[in-house]
Amino acid sequence: MQSYRGSCHCGAVTFQIETDFPELTTCDCSICRRKNALMVRVHESRFQLLSGQDALAEYRFHTMTARHFFCRTCGIYPFHRKRITPDYFGVNVYCLERFDPSGIPVRATVGAGME
Repeated sequence: MQSYRGSCHCGAVTFQIETDFPELTTCDCSICRRKNALMVRVHESRFQLLSGQDALAEYRFHTMTARHFFCRTCGIYPFHRKRITPDYFGVNVYCLERFDPSGIPVRATVGAGME
């Protein structure tokens, strides 16, 4: 397991994760298509919000289960609480410092067809 720090664009929201990057995922649901994030799944025990709790805005839609977080200042989406597995975060790997996703398998997930 490796530790990575991440942040939104303006730096108001910072976090740290631990992962071995077994895979990255994309999603075809309406919000993921629009934000075009590449995500890694991280258990809540391996996720730590370091700063910016007050800078986060939350957005929910459809079943109101998944919790999508955005920086109130710069609008960047760094992570979300997953719908099917709410004890996991989906972390936007493009928000991680010095991280290169090259060579990590990417799995397309189906979100648009979820009931």
